[in-house]
Amino acid sequence: EDDIKLGAWLNTQRQQKKKGKLDRNNEKRLDDVGVVWDVLSEQWEKNYGLLVKFQQKEGHSNVPGSYIEDDIKLGAWLNTQRQQKKKGKLDRSVEKRLEDVGVVLGDSR
Repeated sequence: EDDIKLGAWLNTQRQQKKKGKLDRNNEKRLDDVGVVWDVLSEQWEKNYGLLVKFQQKEGHSNVPGSYIEDDIKLGAWLNTQRQQKKKGKLDRSVEKRLEDVGVVLGDSR
C-alpha cells in the first residue's frame, strides 16, 4: 500500500516537473536520490543497451522474437520498434540508432 502511495506521489512530482511547476529545491533533492524523470526513455535506453550487447555477442542484430535477456523480452521490444516504424511513429533519431547497430526495420507505409 505504501509503495502505491509512493508511486503515485512520484508520478505527481514527474508531472509537476514536466509542467515546470516543481520547486527547484525539491527537484534537486529528488535528483540527489536518483529519481528517473523519464521512465519510458530510461527503459528504452536499457533495452537498447541489451540490444547492443546481443549484437556484440552474436555478431548480428536479428534478435529472435522470443529472446529474453536479463528478464527483458528483447525480441518483443525489437518487434515493437519495427511496428512503430511501420506505422510511421518511430522517431528518426531512434531509427538511426537502431540501424547503427544493424537492425533492419523495413519500410514505413
